[in-house]
Amino acid sequence: MRHIWLQALLLSLGAAVSLGITRFAYGLLLPAMRADLAWSYTLAGGMNTANALGYFVGALMTPKLLARWGASTVLVVGAFLSSIFMALSGFFIETDPLLLQRFLAGVASALVFIAGGLLAARLGAQAPSRSGFLIGLYYGGTGFGIALSAVLVPWALDASSTQLHGWRWVWWLLALVCLLASAALVIPARAMARFTVPTTQAGTGAPVHFRWRAFGYALAGYTLFGVGYIGYMTFVVALLREQGSSAVEVTVFYALLGLAVVASSRIWAGLLDRHRSGRALAILNGLLGVATILPALTQSWPVVLGSGLLFGGVFLSVVASTTALVRHNLPHAAWAAGISAFTIVFAAGQIIGPTVVGWIADGPGGLARGLVYSALALWLGAVLAWRQPAL
Repeated sequence: MRHIWLQALLLSLGAAVSLGITRFAYGLLLPAMRADLAWSYTLAGGMNTANALGYFVGALMTPKLLARWGASTVLVVGAFLSSIFMALSGFFIETDPLLLQRFLAGVASALVFIAGGLLAARLGAQAPSRSGFLIGLYYGGTGFGIALSAVLVPWALDASSTQLHGWRWVWWLLALVCLLASAALVIPARAMARFTVPTTQAGTGAPVHFRWRAFGYALAGYTLFGVGYIGYMTFVVALLREQGSSAVEVTVFYALLGLAVVASSRIWAGLLDRHRSGRALAILNGLLGVATILPALTQSWPVVLGSGLLFGGVFLSVVASTTALVRHNLPHAAWAAGISAFTIVFAAGQIIGPTVVGWIADGPGGLARGLVYSALALWLGAVLAWRQPAL
């Protein structure tokens, strides 16, 4: 059992690269880049929309790549590509190449996240009694990336503050961290490459397909999760800085959010194991809406910290709940298609979220009003997911 836990822990570096750093570190860099490059909030959100669009394209590509090359190869190649595209952000200040870089990083991160989620689900199949924990541990790896970014980004921004466009050095530092994590991913990828699963239903010789309509309510709820959560992760740091939070306070807030993500694998494992329907997705979406709206309602520091802890303790478990839903209701052979389908709608929601929240933030009410709309999207997603039955 110990070697399975070790593999899951190393696999979690894939989530750290693909989401924790490649996507969410941008929220920490946004205030500095926006001030330096004179961006509107709409354009600032558009950067993460480009990333989400790339993620959507990557999610569409991944099933074919998995079928041809296998999850282990897709995981490692995607991780190294993510690292390269991260480094490219430091070489441009013009809007168009930065948008292209965020798009390409999104494509690569989708390959990593889906392939890693599939391998985590396969690990869970080797230890059914601990499957919820192992899947949650993989997704909780995002928290390692968030917490590490919370420490490194403010320090690097301060160290490079005298340099022209000093934020460029932060992208290069984060790219180096991603390269090191990608190298470590080779270990579990090689081990998991020896673990094979059937590609057809036993005895039929026919491929197993994912039935989109059967998962309709869960897919709709997860789309709205993508719309709602990304507004918070893109703009909450900018909102805190607008409200007067110091760099130290932002570091503490973001680091605690990341550590809560790591802890979430343990907190919600039982919930993921218990429910074969959309109940887990609904409960977690509802809690996430509460966390999202709190900074929009008050500047009280204890409440804001509570928002970060609750958000971190929930949001990646929403992702894990869809993997658990697939694992509960489909045979092994359909897992890749199921995880990819949920990732596609997740990416579609993320395409909408950042730009819409940024556009709202440029109007009356600012960023606070944008987070209110994010919370409403999450609560509507909870209502829809609650209606998803077990198959």
